[in-house]
Amino acid sequence: MMAAARIADPPLPPLRGRVQHAAALAPFTWFRVGGPAEVLVRPADAEDLAGFLAALPPEIPVHVLGACSNLIIRDGGLPGITLRLARGFSAIVPEADGVVAGAAALDVTVAEHAAAAGLAGLEFLCGIPGTIGGAVTMNAGAYGGEIAAVLDWAEVVTRSGALVRLSAADLAFAYRHAHLPHGAVVVRARLRAKAGPGVGGGAGASAAIAARMAEIRAAREASQPIRARTGGSTFRNPPDQKAWELIDAAGCRGLARGGAVVSEQHCNFLINAGGATAADLEGLGEEVRRRVHAATGVTLEWEIRRLGRPAVLPHPVADAGEGRAP
Repeated sequence: MMAAARIADPPLPPLRGRVQHAAALAPFTWFRVGGPAEVLVRPADAEDLAGFLAALPPEIPVHVLGACSNLIIRDGGLPGITLRLARGFSAIVPEADGVVAGAAALDVTVAEHAAAAGLAGLEFLCGIPGTIGGAVTMNAGAYGGEIAAVLDWAEVVTRSGALVRLSAADLAFAYRHAHLPHGAVVVRARLRAKAGPGVGGGAGASAAIAARMAEIRAAREASQPIRARTGGSTFRNPPDQKAWELIDAAGCRGLARGGAVVSEQHCNFLINAGGATAADLEGLGEEVRRRVHAATGVTLEWEIRRLGRPAVLPHPVADAGEGRAP
């Protein structure tokens, strides 16, 4: 169990949203693992968030959660404040040449709204299992598209409580990374799009865009273990290489630790095959990194975020073919 929260004395700043102490976080994560938040805060909207952060003592740590699709929360949980943006940050507004979306809007839902409006260029979002806030923060990309290529601006609330609008140039996007101000929380973004195929867009354009999205969904389902308790791509692709090929070459397909296993379908995915802890998953990932480096000389970099405090030692690693999930 985590120690009793110490940040409630003095009291937390006022909030119109919800506050919950010792809040379970594992049910929010795609891996279904991890310890609790010391304090979970759900602001009502951007103004509520800005006022809360402006009054929050700067020494209190703040973590931001989105869809939790590319995240391991360690078993000891998250100290300080954990922010989860919800209903007040989920609006999606199509415009003539783009979409304005709140940070909590799911990427796939933004793609669907764009398609319904006959707007092309955002189809790739339907292949990214996360939120717009997370997509901006990590310059998410898939199936030939990425946020850096379509972002007009993002609005953030800084750690001091200021609401700031940043351009794509301000964010200086790199591979799976955006240069946000330290402690800033993305609250809204505008993504460029264009009228889809066909004269003037319309129903024909929407049908063509929807067909492309269907292709992306089918390709993703065929190649990734999307129905498992997983967390998306575990490691970034090194320059001019594929992480999964390096992992496969190092003999890690099917490697297991406790209830965690390297996916047989796509070996850049870790799976909670049943009863895994966060320590199992992270430890398995580190063992994959060690074996890949030993076999190829390449050091894989984590794409999955790992947050919080460890709680227990992990289970030992089993060789590929041993300790696999049934």
